[in-house]
Amino acid sequence: MGVKRLENYINGEWVEARTDEYVEIINPARMELLCECPMSGKADLDAAVEAAVEAYPEWRNTPPVARARYLHRLIELMEERFNDLSVVQTREHGKTIDESRGETRRGIEMVEVASGIPTTMQGFNLEDIAHGIDEYAIYQPLGVFCCIAPFNFPFMVPLWFLPFAIATGNTFIVKPSPRTPMSQCELFEMLDEVGLPPGVVNMVHGGAEIANGLMEHPDIKGVTFVGSTPVGRHVYKKCGETGKRVIAQAGAKNFIVIMPDAEIDKAMVSLMSSFFGNSGQRCLSGANLLVVGDDRRYREVVDKFVEAAKAIRVGDGLDESVQMGPVQNVESKKRIMGMIEKGIEEGAKLRLDGRKLNLVGDVPEDCFLNPSVFEDVTLEMTIAREEIFGPVASILRAGDLDEAIEMIHEVPYGNAASIFTNNGKWARQFQHDVVAGNIGINVGIVAPMAFFPFGGMKDSFFGVLHGQGRDVVRFFTESKIVIQRWF
Repeated sequence: MGVKRLENYINGEWVEARTDEYVEIINPARMELLCECPMSGKADLDAAVEAAVEAYPEWRNTPPVARARYLHRLIELMEERFNDLSVVQTREHGKTIDESRGETRRGIEMVEVASGIPTTMQGFNLEDIAHGIDEYAIYQPLGVFCCIAPFNFPFMVPLWFLPFAIATGNTFIVKPSPRTPMSQCELFEMLDEVGLPPGVVNMVHGGAEIANGLMEHPDIKGVTFVGSTPVGRHVYKKCGETGKRVIAQAGAKNFIVIMPDAEIDKAMVSLMSSFFGNSGQRCLSGANLLVVGDDRRYREVVDKFVEAAKAIRVGDGLDESVQMGPVQNVESKKRIMGMIEKGIEEGAKLRLDGRKLNLVGDVPEDCFLNPSVFEDVTLEMTIAREEIFGPVASILRAGDLDEAIEMIHEVPYGNAASIFTNNGKWARQFQHDVVAGNIGINVGIVAPMAFFPFGGMKDSFFGVLHGQGRDVVRFFTESKIVIQRWF
């Protein structure tokens, strides 16, 4: 038997892509070939858009309660296949099985919240805006939307958008990351079993050609994207040129501030998860640890942080004892190692060198790195300003909270920022003053629940409305105002 080739899902059917170009999907922990993913072309994209356009009128006229029932069934299937879904994520991405379980759970929560659309899509009204005249605001779907998905959360991120889009009456197309496409195939197997009408949801594998085609296609009403800032800026510009709605959630360089009164021992588990969870391949990962205090306090925090990072068990994510898996591919490892070299060249002190591997079990070294920790980092250094997207922590210093906040604002990103303190005044100043979309108070990973928007500011977000919660319901609908009088 040959290697399995993934197929597109168009108009309610699995169909072979019209292409001869395929990319290999490799398990980064074992360097095993899992399958091949097609690089679809324009004909595949046009077929998916055509199916979504044709399905829209009938789906738009399906009552919201009826649309939600499909999501209820999807939740049941996701719960039944919870473990299998999690294993697929670990095999294609490399993250630990526990991290994959968390991703699966968050994905299910998105569908749960979207299933409440009969309530969350409600408009508002006022009787007698003038004598005998009433006014209403109603929310209506717009048509075909799409998602250009990232590699790092291949199962969850499309679920920030897809269930809300179809619950509000739109049809939807997903372009999975060509690096981690298997999780979406699993999701679409379940969507197929749910029995959605043909064309309501579609999936087209591919790369930049498909992504640009979605942004250019005249029948696409809006684009959702999660990825790097350079690509996010391109998506935002492209959608502006073609008049499309857009949510472009982009890169990050998140600060975690440790105040003099922070209980560092209690915070350490949260800090390790923030900086090194998902092998640092997370837009909410801690990147810069900013210590406020004197030399003694700085040394205490650095030494405890380094010791905790040194103890992290790295290996195949399917091993339950492992706390950090590999980075997603060989190219990622090379890029991260280049950033480590850059930090050394610019004068930072490498306290913990993750290039010196200490791995659990007999695994190939190709995609593995252990945690790295730099100290004596300054804001002028590349490692303090640019997104590394790997298991590398930079430790900086500030004299007080005001200086710490100023330092945060000198970096162009604004995805997340956290403070560890027992002082309510400091905490309130931090949440009030810091320009970032997600703020943590004694929380290392500021991941909003499905019923809250996923914030982002500055170079971490392009658009107006965010994913998740009320924002995404408004994104997928247009308000229509009705003023009526009866004689």
